[in-house]
Amino acid sequence: MWQGQLSLPGGALGLTVSVIALTGGQYFAALDVPMQKLSRVPAELQLVPGTDSVRVLLPQLGSRLLARLDSGNLLLRGTWTQPGLHTSLVLRHAPLPAAASTVTSLSRPYREEKVIFSNFAARLRLAGSLTVPAGAGPFPAVVLLSDLGAQDRDGRPADQSEPTTYPLLSLLADYLTRHGIAVLRLDDRGMGQSEGHNATTTTTQRVGDAQAALNYLRTRPEVDLLHLGLIGHGEGANVALLAAAQPLPPAFVVSLAGYGQPGLATLLTQQAAALRALKLSPSELAIRLRRQATLAELVRYSTNLGQTQAMVANLLRQDEPSLLPEVAQLRAAAHLMPWHRAFLTFDPLAGLQAVQVPVLLLSGLADEQAPPAEHQAVLEKELRASGNRTVSSQRLPGVNHWLQPPPTQWIVLDGEPRPIVAPALLETLRLWLVAQARN
Repeated sequence: MWQGQLSLPGGALGLTVSVIALTGGQYFAALDVPMQKLSRVPAELQLVPGTDSVRVLLPQLGSRLLARLDSGNLLLRGTWTQPGLHTSLVLRHAPLPAAASTVTSLSRPYREEKVIFSNFAARLRLAGSLTVPAGAGPFPAVVLLSDLGAQDRDGRPADQSEPTTYPLLSLLADYLTRHGIAVLRLDDRGMGQSEGHNATTTTTQRVGDAQAALNYLRTRPEVDLLHLGLIGHGEGANVALLAAAQPLPPAFVVSLAGYGQPGLATLLTQQAAALRALKLSPSELAIRLRRQATLAELVRYSTNLGQTQAMVANLLRQDEPSLLPEVAQLRAAAHLMPWHRAFLTFDPLAGLQAVQVPVLLLSGLADEQAPPAEHQAVLEKELRASGNRTVSSQRLPGVNHWLQPPPTQWIVLDGEPRPIVAPALLETLRLWLVAQARN
């Protein structure tokens, strides 16, 4: 292990980084800061090939250490960076305590298993990954449900033309499993190894997939059946709430940036945010927004799909004159897919009066896709009006719809900033889940 003093304004903090070599040339690392009651915070240790440099990354804390081995590999000298702090740090090598040599579970923080199960009602097989903490269990468990659009079990979108470096579901699963919670995350229909087609699956049909995932976990001996919940992001939050209104509900629900406005309003808000990001002139922005609203209304109230497809294609070509007719027809057909048409009429408040399990509503004040004042507020009001006395609601400053902190708090790898899940959100989520596990 490596020990040292981190200099802070007005004092210093003693910290320890424990490192254990794994097979395949990899390492398991963890941080302890006793004065801050931080214990076994997972870290990623990277050796820079061909050099004596080391990177220690702590995504949960938004912190990192870049250092070099010195004095016969007995010292690590480098720079510690965290939000609001950039300072030098020296860590001295010390042997692990003798008791640590008997802790074999540290060689693998948790186990991961690829699973396949069935949604019998839809006659589909679904696939995912189950991560289980070390130990005998049974453990509290959750199913993670993704936001709009087809995503794989890690939270990566179907469009791989722009590969994401932010696998949200995988990051959430890793954090929760390291903190004693079993996690099942899924490939959406038509993604990875899951059968079906995402574009033809409505929000209400996704409830069946969530229920199938819960039922699968109910067959696992490692899972505490009394503490089995759903955590949904965006549309996944609405799916989780709908599932909680059905027979055999989950024990609890967490809504991460869930939608409280009707589907039409939600999509128009998201499109407006995307258009504003293009820095269009006020007049051009107004025209584009009117066209988006007209297109949505055409699709929503369509009674003849063939005629509507022709009208939508015409509108798309007026908005983009260089668009080839056949391309416009394909885009128009995409707007008329069952999921899109159903979401335009989706009411996220319908059925919430039947939700009587504990609910955590958690979102960020920097969310432009589902602003909490317009979305979370109405979800909270409807849930409380139904008599649910176990609703908690928090809005975190600086956190966006993808649950990320401001870019100034991202980690930097190879000179490039990489997004992380906001540490404040992860800690809030952990504390609430710990409280549920005690009930």
